[in-house]
Amino acid sequence: MKKRGIINAQLAGLIAGLGHKDTFMIGDGGMPIPKGVEIVDLALCGGVPTFRQVMDAILDEAEIEQYTIANEIEEKNPELLAYIREKLPSAEWNMVPHTELKEMSRNVKFAVRTGEFTPYPNIILRAGVAFPA
Repeated sequence: MKKRGIINAQLAGLIAGLGHKDTFMIGDGGMPIPKGVEIVDLALCGGVPTFRQVMDAILDEAEIEQYTIANEIEEKNPELLAYIREKLPSAEWNMVPHTELKEMSRNVKFAVRTGEFTPYPNIILRAGVAFPA
């Protein structure tokens, strides 16, 4: 039995399979996931698990070099934006309209659905490398 880290077998396997520049999404309970994109559905009920809980667990296991979020987060959820910036201080970032983020989600390797019920807690992450390049 695995002693620490992500114990969800599907999510652990998908993270282990990430290559440099692969993208994946963490989204809220209502984020539409395009057909054909593998979904890791962790949502249990409203607020469980939170975006932050899922993001913290993933960041403990994955190297992230870039992220994209919806520009609406600045006005609608500044606390979450501050958290994201704190967690990914050296990553490149991009802000796009939420409608464009939804379009970009068509090209992610997989999506993780949380139980988050706050505005715009959706992020596309791009895998980096865990060694000096």
